[in-house]
Amino acid sequence: MTIAEFQALPESQLTGVLLALWWDGQGDWERAHTIAQDVPGQDGAWVHAYLHRKEGDLGNASYWYSRAGQPVGQGDLFDEWKDIVGEMLSRRV
Repeated sequence: MTIAEFQALPESQLTGVLLALWWDGQGDWERAHTIAQDVPGQDGAWVHAYLHRKEGDLGNASYWYSRAGQPVGQGDLFDEWKDIVGEMLSRRV
């Protein structure tokens, strides 16, 4: 599935981190954050970290990247979003 196809999906077809990423892609950071903070495990922590980096809260983002076992994001936010979406889609059954 491409990023464009992902963005075109109806929200009803998504759950967990993919739903959080979808809402962020729709421009609703608050909704994305609310969903991501309730997803357990490293995937939820990774999306949570990205969202805090996007918010500009780098200290909090760093904590969540650590919980996710991921390096702290450094580059373009949209590139990171696409990378996370791609990774999560590759795991989708």
